[in-house]
Amino acid sequence: MPSFLRLAFVSAALIALTACATGGPGSEAAAAREDASLYGLYLAGHGALDAGDSKAAAAYFSQAQAAAPAATFLRQQVFTAALLSGDIAKAAANAPGPGEGTAGDQAFGALVRAVEALADGKGAEAYATLSTASGADGGPAALLRPWAAAAAGRTSDSLAIPGVTDRLYVLIAKRDQAALFERARRYAEAETAYKALLSQRLYQALVLQDYGEFLERRGRKAEARGVYDQILAGDPDDPVAQAARARVLSGGRPPPVPTIREGAAAALTAPAAALIADRQPEVGLGYLRLALRLDPNLDEAWILAGDVMGSAGDAAGAREAFSHIGPKSPRYAEARSRLAWSYQGDGETGKALEIARQTAEQLPRSDLAKLTLADVLRGADRFEESARVLDPLIAAKGDKADWRLHYMRGVALERSGHWPEAEADLEAALKLNPDQPEVLNYLGYSWVNRGMKVKEGMAMIQRAVDAQPQQGAYVDSLGWAYYRLGQYDKAVAILERAVSLDASDPEINEHLGDAYWRVGRRNEAAFQWRAVLALKPDEPTRARVEAKLNSPLGPDAAGKGAAVAAQ
Repeated sequence: MPSFLRLAFVSAALIALTACATGGPGSEAAAAREDASLYGLYLAGHGALDAGDSKAAAAYFSQAQAAAPAATFLRQQVFTAALLSGDIAKAAANAPGPGEGTAGDQAFGALVRAVEALADGKGAEAYATLSTASGADGGPAALLRPWAAAAAGRTSDSLAIPGVTDRLYVLIAKRDQAALFERARRYAEAETAYKALLSQRLYQALVLQDYGEFLERRGRKAEARGVYDQILAGDPDDPVAQAARARVLSGGRPPPVPTIREGAAAALTAPAAALIADRQPEVGLGYLRLALRLDPNLDEAWILAGDVMGSAGDAAGAREAFSHIGPKSPRYAEARSRLAWSYQGDGETGKALEIARQTAEQLPRSDLAKLTLADVLRGADRFEESARVLDPLIAAKGDKADWRLHYMRGVALERSGHWPEAEADLEAALKLNPDQPEVLNYLGYSWVNRGMKVKEGMAMIQRAVDAQPQQGAYVDSLGWAYYRLGQYDKAVAILERAVSLDASDPEINEHLGDAYWRVGRRNEAAFQWRAVLALKPDEPTRARVEAKLNSPLGPDAAGKGAAVAAQ
């Protein structure tokens, strides 16, 4: 990871900021005010970054830089915030140059400046920057160099594979070589390069789509359809392959050869995704911002960027990213699903439902749009409506209905009081996927809770816990099942572990409080129930817990016990 992406300690910044104060005795008060203002902007910038709001951070750091242009240490902060917020022009102006930072810092700085040059149509400048920068002979900067060479008119250089060693980068470099062969109209060599990659199963997932589009452009539509069928055999819900197959069947026009900027953007997206998967989301977001500077219509990058920002707490940034994807995109339903859930996660159920309903109406043939609507309805406790949305979807698929569909409808039916129908769906889901922990947990608990098939249900819950022992919801089910059987001491031990795994779940805390009460630990029970109220539960849970706290009957004051915690 480039060291400049690691934020400096505030204490070091304070020393640097204090050193910026100049002037004679008569200006001490003004200097103090200036330092305080500068320091405040610096702290505000770091606070915004910590909160995931890179746009606000960029504004604060830019103000600080304008107030103290001689404070060179601010360049790193401005660079980082500008990069993460997508202001690549400002990031390029503040990027580490020769002699600044480590070799990795300089290579990344060269990459940012080269991306800005390439986006501005300055291919020769981009190529020169990447060719002369220290440390730019590996990683994403090396992957960008062939595309910069193509933009500079250096065809021979563009076709040379850069000297990368990482397995993913080698794959991207070879895939890009095939694309650049096609751009150079050397079609036989392009196909040879594609086939060499496709001969290795590990590489197929990242190459098949590109190869199918290449075949379409060569007029070989039957072969292209075969490629798309191969993708869909492994992932039936792949929206890009679905759209491509439909295009071939309808005789639609093949997609054009990717532009240099589009190819360069794609070269940066795969490393970004790998970094995000490797729990380096900030660096991954930086690469995504560079990719989007080159290709603002790169839907995959917008979705990944939205996911990263959403996970960092920047809901507004995430929603903006998802909203970049328009109705004509194969990924529109996916983006709208994420948009709806971003509102649902913030408790804005009405807005989430509005988006989900609108999308389902816009895309009547989209299974994902229907699934999202059903899931948002379930999240809003509108279980009967959720089940009704799933009914035609399951009916249309018949025996080919995925286990998830039966599971989702089974949960909705069980929560809305239709147990026989729910049991049938849950058993159908289990038959389709016998080792699925979610289904084992839900069906097993449902049986135990109803006093039916108790031995079999307990065994199923135990299998779910064995499969995912760190899943608090499953451990809770096991503990609550023992509670229902009257084995309170055993329930306490298991529920204590469940709370340690998921202390933020109101239902799990309530279960432990109930178990404590049954074994005579009344003070601990009250503590646990108060913890439930502090977690802002839904209204039925709040009313039930308050009844327990306000009555000498404890759990018996609330009538039927709490439901099992669910995924």
